[in-house]
Amino acid sequence: MLLDYRKDIDGLRALAVLLVVFYHAGFPISGGFVGVDIFFVISGFLIASLIQKQILRDKFTFKGFYLHRMRRIMPALLLVMSVTFAFNWLFFMMQDFEFFIRSGFYALLSLSNMFFWKSGGDYFSQDTDTIQLLHTWSLSVEE
Repeated sequence: MLLDYRKDIDGLRALAVLLVVFYHAGFPISGGFVGVDIFFVISGFLIASLIQKQILRDKFTFKGFYLHRMRRIMPALLLVMSVTFAFNWLFFMMQDFEFFIRSGFYALLSLSNMFFWKSGGDYFSQDTDTIQLLHTWSLSVEE
């Protein structure tokens, strides 16, 4: 069965996003990590459905798949990175700015999860609020 638009999936995605936003906003909930899990499952389901649809039509290529992903994700990522770059350049010390530049490079390559892991960071530690591109780990995991 090929996937058509499903309101229930959009509803689950909205719930997942709200759980994450509320968690990061400091609401006393423990559903932030569950929200991320739900979002990953939904993304995997939708991506697999898209690939299945293309395979059945004999139209799937890795190049086409990644070009589609880039056209969809890169504009928002580049906007976030540009605005964050400007604030870092204006307000942060050189050492922090250099860390941001390195993390941005890895984010563009969809490898930021590996960068933050190798940098000795702990996603669950208290000092993660100052790592501007830490949220890009999820894009890397999806890729």
